[in-house]
Amino acid sequence: MPVEVTWWGHATCTVEDSDVRVLTDPLFARRLAHLRRRRGALPPPEASRADVAVVSHLHADHLHIPSLARLAPGTRLLVPRGALRAVPGLRRLTRLRVTEVAPGDQVKAGDLVIRAVPARHDGRRLPLGPHRCPALGYVVEGEARTYFAGDTGLFDSMAEEVGPVDVALLPVGGWGPYLGEGHLDAGRAAQALARLAPRSAVPVHYGTYWPIGMDAVRPHEFHAPGEEFVRLAAERAPGVAVHLLRHGESVRPEVAR
Repeated sequence: MPVEVTWWGHATCTVEDSDVRVLTDPLFARRLAHLRRRRGALPPPEASRADVAVVSHLHADHLHIPSLARLAPGTRLLVPRGALRAVPGLRRLTRLRVTEVAPGDQVKAGDLVIRAVPARHDGRRLPLGPHRCPALGYVVEGEARTYFAGDTGLFDSMAEEVGPVDVALLPVGGWGPYLGEGHLDAGRAAQALARLAPRSAVPVHYGTYWPIGMDAVRPHEFHAPGEEFVRLAAERAPGVAVHLLRHGESVRPEVAR
């Protein structure tokens, strides 16, 4: 079966390739601290079905212990190196097979190889986070090569570190009205797309969570990043097919044969 990508909202996607299901940064909460889900129904139970789950960094909207606890016993979970020390709740997930990885590490899952790649982002467990862990992206290599960027800023060696890919899942926004350093907005994501030059792309990490009581503060930053990315990608990377998904929607991107 060709690779299939489903976007569940925020940075949570299912990548199905070579009969292996890879789930990215699982987040199935209606509310998380000061954030609430403003768009899209909560993902259905089937969204938590995975052979492998990957976590890009330790922020609570990417490493969410209650969501990880919904994974079936025996699910393989890849987390940044040092996560088990920094996030004690991970050690209570004894039903999962947790593996710490760093940039350059590769893990085999069925006919897939999952490769950890660098990201430019503060990987600490906030707000205090005494232990630093690397923020990661992942390349899922099977019938296609699918890059999940996690959270990252634009950096000079991105294309070299990630390598050739067919599909790029790129963050284009955030969960609040202002994006800090170490993030991609729609414009920087379009620049990243031009550097990576995949055949297809899916914008993620926007239009899902927003701070409670801030609905009227820069609402453009919540609603518009996906469509803005489509527009800018057409200018800067016209050869890339961009798939703008709704929550829970799937696509089978074209890949090289």
